[in-house]
Amino acid sequence: MTTTDAAPDVRDERWLRALRAARPVRVGRVRGVVGLSIETVGTPAAVGELVTIGDGDDAVTAEVVATAGGATRCMPLGPTRGLRAGLPVRAHGEGLLVPVGTGLLGRVLDGLGRPIDGRGPLDVEARVALDVAAPHPLERTRVAEAMPLGVRVLDTLVTAGRGQRLGLFAGSGVGKSSLLSMIARGTEAEVAVIALVGERGREVREFLEDDLGPEGLARSVVVVATSDQPPLVRLRSAFVATRIAEHLRDQGRHAVLMMDSLTRVAMAQREIGLSVGEPPATRGYPPSTFALLARLLERAGTGPTGSVTGLYTVLVDGDDHNEPIADAARSILDGHVVLDRRLAVAGHFPSVDALGSVSRVASRVCDPRQLADAARLRAVMAARRQAQDLIDVGAYVAGSNPLVDTAVTHAGAIDAFLQQGMDERAGAADSWGRLRALVQRMGES
Repeated sequence: MTTTDAAPDVRDERWLRALRAARPVRVGRVRGVVGLSIETVGTPAAVGELVTIGDGDDAVTAEVVATAGGATRCMPLGPTRGLRAGLPVRAHGEGLLVPVGTGLLGRVLDGLGRPIDGRGPLDVEARVALDVAAPHPLERTRVAEAMPLGVRVLDTLVTAGRGQRLGLFAGSGVGKSSLLSMIARGTEAEVAVIALVGERGREVREFLEDDLGPEGLARSVVVVATSDQPPLVRLRSAFVATRIAEHLRDQGRHAVLMMDSLTRVAMAQREIGLSVGEPPATRGYPPSTFALLARLLERAGTGPTGSVTGLYTVLVDGDDHNEPIADAARSILDGHVVLDRRLAVAGHFPSVDALGSVSRVASRVCDPRQLADAARLRAVMAARRQAQDLIDVGAYVAGSNPLVDTAVTHAGAIDAFLQQGMDERAGAADSWGRLRALVQRMGES
């Protein structure tokens, strides 16, 4: 080499790829397959890395989820049929990479970020690592602007802010998914990333064609992992959707991340944790489940530039709003919307219990008059709820409580304000205007 020859820059990505390619390949083997877990030995892979088990067309990709005693525990990302002891195991040397960029808008992906809509390859800006740290707490911008959702009761009585994380809590069949579809059509967000985790396969096409429609899909990225997918795929689908939304935030955009449902993410982690030997804790959920929820939810929110407004449905077990997953999620989120089965049975839609719902940022994104109007309506509704038993049996005497008198007099108008058709879109200005008119009528009575 002459003195004019430049030494190769070892930081150059081409040299790094060449070095990786020149390394000897260490091949492990499968020692056993028990339930959802595959135990391997001799596999030089860390937790989170991908491995290939077997050869040829029958090879299965899996992810390392635990290591102990010289053995590695893996969870498959596909069917395990045909796996047996002795099959070769080769490490990829890296974890799952997620496609990101505005070219994903209008596309439908599976739980690993691969297209399933039959529209050809993805137009991506890059493929990035799945797991990244949440924004530093001191670098997050403050939530200071309202985020209209297109649902009248939410925009006025449970006002969401841009960059907030809001949970929709309800039992099965109370209308969580329907409310989320209303928000998907009515929100004023620039872009939406929608994760359908553990959904029924029958409902996916209905959601895309009926709830989203061509206009909604054009500004959305949909990530789907149906209930028959392996638990690791269901779990990773939540992180894939979050990573896509995070990239949009890093570009300075304001995205909405909708996840249906957070409970199924926790259930997938429970299956994984129990399969690799974690001890069951409350209701069978291993300790890693609660750590995972915090890690997932903290990644949404504001950043130094853009924001990710997170909307997560939470299926409360047996209508118990204090069950472990609901309780843990409520403690992390910036607000919760409670859906009431009694309202749903009575045909009151959306079945939002406004008095039981809270937005922790409403006081920062609403002006004083809006807050006063919302507080006035809440006070009237609360007074009626306290006196409802007396009203039902005819024991309430008119004039005993002015707030109850107002609630009874304007019961029809209040119900009309709180209810909204599935296909009805309510602009934020119109919703606040209707609330102002309602409060003025109540003040005149």
